[in-house]
This record gives sequence, structure tokens and C-alpha cells, in this order.
Amino acid sequence: MAIVSEQTVQVIQKEALSSQQRHLAALMESYTKRTKTSKANAQAHRQVLADPRLSEWFDPSTKEMCYLIVGARSQGSRIWDVDDNEYVDMIMGFGANLLGHNPAFVKEALQAQLEKGIQLGPQAEFAGEVAELISELTGMERVAFSNTGTEAVMTAIRLARSATQRSKIAVFTNSYHGHADGVLVEARFKLPQILEKLIGKAAIARFNARSFPMASGIPTAIAKDVLVLEYGNPGSLQVIQANRRQLAAVLVEPIQSQQPDLQPKAFLQHLRQLTQDSGIALIFDEMITGFRLHLGGAQAWFGVNADIATYGKVVGGGMPIGVIAGKATYLDKIDGGMWSYGDASCPQVEKTFFAGTHCKHPLSIAAARAILQYLKHQGPTLQDRLNQRTSSFVERLNADLETHSLPVRMANFGSFFSPVFCKDADPTTIFSLMAGLDLLRYHLCDRGILLRGEGGGFLSTAHTDEDINCMIQAMNGSIAELQKAGFFPNS
Repeated sequence: MAIVSEQTVQVIQKEALSSQQRHLAALMESYTKRTKTSKANAQAHRQVLADPRLSEWFDPSTKEMCYLIVGARSQGSRIWDVDDNEYVDMIMGFGANLLGHNPAFVKEALQAQLEKGIQLGPQAEFAGEVAELISELTGMERVAFSNTGTEAVMTAIRLARSATQRSKIAVFTNSYHGHADGVLVEARFKLPQILEKLIGKAAIARFNARSFPMASGIPTAIAKDVLVLEYGNPGSLQVIQANRRQLAAVLVEPIQSQQPDLQPKAFLQHLRQLTQDSGIALIFDEMITGFRLHLGGAQAWFGVNADIATYGKVVGGGMPIGVIAGKATYLDKIDGGMWSYGDASCPQVEKTFFAGTHCKHPLSIAAARAILQYLKHQGPTLQDRLNQRTSSFVERLNADLETHSLPVRMANFGSFFSPVFCKDADPTTIFSLMAGLDLLRYHLCDRGILLRGEGGGFLSTAHTDEDINCMIQAMNGSIAELQKAGFFPNS
């Protein structure tokens, strides 16, 4: 058996490092040359424009590529940047563009409204019609409009607290519900499962449910009214049961964008029964799943009827919008409930506070009306076909990832897909691949593929077989380059 000297090992390591450095330098040169105007834009405005996305993926080793691609125009599945580079767009407005960019009928609806004016103050002409469409498609009794998903979730929680006269809420780890203070909490200190036999699973779950502010500027007092539970864990149901008299709501992202492979139908059904029996409002945050996963959203997908659901993204057709929909028991808290002209009826329900200058903005309502009318006409077949295309696309990607011997797979729910590590992957192996995985996103962008920051994205009805083939070819070519440079192991 040959013995490799320490000196030889050092030479090999130095050569590997040198290879990676050369690769990184070549990638930076290609990327920054191709997107030079986007980079210049970022530098020119950094002093005045505060933008969290610019620093989200900052790393000293890739600092020269740390800027957003500046979009100039878009159509269908494609985006062109300010250097006139063409991209297959898989970001798709972070899920807003179910039908691709700039659908003709949405553009016509917006142009028609612009001709009529943007009246703020009077009732938006089509607000009632859009509310009826949402109610019809989702089965919710009443509907209100906000400007963003954050506002919609914030309002849903307030309605639940007002209706139940309780203050605590429960959320789940790895969920995202916008940037309101009340949901920016996390569980930091966890007891190890090895203590389960000693103090019991329920006791561990209760301890681990304690929450803390996620970032600076969020008061510690806010976290005291939030339980953070493990999604899909039956022990979480025990914690909810133990706190049922204090809980106003349980807030759920039915399928989490950070864990798309976790789709706990039985857990959600048990949660629905528990919250119903305990008088706790069940809130579904359907910003991503609403009208994308199924015409009736995650509620129809899982067969679970929430008390309140929040929507956005797809509904606005690219325009900013938030929707709060739910049972009259909760939504009556906005306006006092139903009453009629010509009789002695009047608002009977005590109201909470809700307002916003741009709520029911005429342009957003016009776009939502066009989108919802189109989706209603198409029926559930649209989502069914798109979901199936995405599953087939993901199967092809995963076959290639397995061939490349990478411990990563794409997971999807409906037409959203995102990378997840294989459950049996060794943490040390994962750590050794992180530099290459970070570079993979830049490689794909350099080859004309736009993805979300973590490497996932959305398929739209505008994506063609050619687009899908481009994505797969770009993925395979990029991985091969990273293998050659020593960032990934050879197949």
C-alpha cells in the first residue's frame, strides 16, 4: 500500500485551491462583464437606496457579483435586463406571475382603468365583484382588501384576537408570514430529544415553544404572546391543547416555502379539529398556495377549511394586493357585520381597527378582476396541468442531481420548487458543498436562468418545453464546471 507524504498532500490541496480560485476569477469576469450595467446601478445608488436584498447573499469571496439584475422589460416566461441579456425567469414575481409576465388581458384591464383614472376615496368600481369572485372560488364568507401580504396577515391576527378576546397566537418554525413585528419571532433554545424519556415529549415541546425576537428592533414583550412550534410534529398539538384557553389563533403556512417536501395532511386535519373544538381561529397564510396549488388553494388541496385565509401574489396579477377572507364571525369585526336599507337593521358587531389609503386601489382591483375571471373560466384544469408539468420537470432535475452524486434534490408543491438536502446526507459533506452551491446560482444566472436566492422558483403557464430544457441544460453544465474546478465531487 502506497504511503502519500504530507508534502504531497499539501501540493494536492494547493493545486485544488488554485483551481477553485481560477474558476471563481473566470466566473466573476464573465458575470460582471455580462451584467455590467446592473452592477453600476447598484454601486451608484447604494448610498441612498436601502435595499435588504442587496446584502442578503453577501459573501466576501463573491462580493463583486453581489448585486441584483436590473430588469428592463418582460414578456411571457422571459425577462431582459438593462444590458439586454435575456433570461428564462423562474422567480416569476416570487409567485405572483402564475400566467407569466404581462398577460395581454391583464394589460388591457390596467390600461382601461388608467383611462378612467385612479380614484382614491370613492369605492373602487369592481371591489364588490372581486370580493364575490374570491368568496366563490375559496368558499370564504366575507372578504377585505389590503395592500400587501404582511398587512393581510397582521389584520387576520388582529381579527382573531378581537373575536376570541385572547392574546396568544401559535406559529410554526420555518414559516414565513411577512415582516410585521408580531410574527418575527423564533425558537432559539431547544432541549435535546434524548431527554424525552426523562421528562416526556409534551414537556420538551412546551419548553421548545418559547419564542424570542428574530431581529433587532422587535420588542421582547411581543414574543411573550407567541408560541413557536415544530410543524408536523404531533407534540405541537399537545402544546396547543395545553394552551387552548389562551390562544386566539394558530397561524399556518400550509406548505412551507422553506420545506416544500413537508406536506402534513393528517397533522393539518387534526389541527383543524383541535382548534375548532377549542374556539381557536385557524388562519391559513395562502400567499403562495392561494390560486396556484389549486383553484381553492391549500384548503381545497388538503380538505381543511380554515376560519381565516390570507391571499396575495397570484390574485394581483403582478399588482400589489393583500386579501383577508374568512368566516363572518371574524370579518364582521372590520365593518360591524351585515345590515340592510329600508328596515331597522344596523351593525351589531363591535369593530376593531382597519384602514389604508391604498386598500382596494383601482389598478390592483382591475388586475385582480381580470385574473380571477380568467381562472374561474379555466377551472381547476389549469392548476392540475401546471402542477403535473412541474412534477415532471422536478423528476428530470432530480435524476440529473443523482447522476452528479450531489446530496440535494428538488422538491415541489404544485408549481413551486425548491432544493432540499437528502435526509441521509452527512452534515460534513453538506458543509463542504456550500461554496459550490452558492456559486451554482451565479452560474445559472450567467447562463440566462433567474432563480430565487435559495435556488428554487415557480413554473408558470407561460413556460415552454424549451424553457424547461434550457434550465436543465444550464443546471447540468454549471454542475459540470463546478465539479471540474473541485467545488463538487466528480460523478
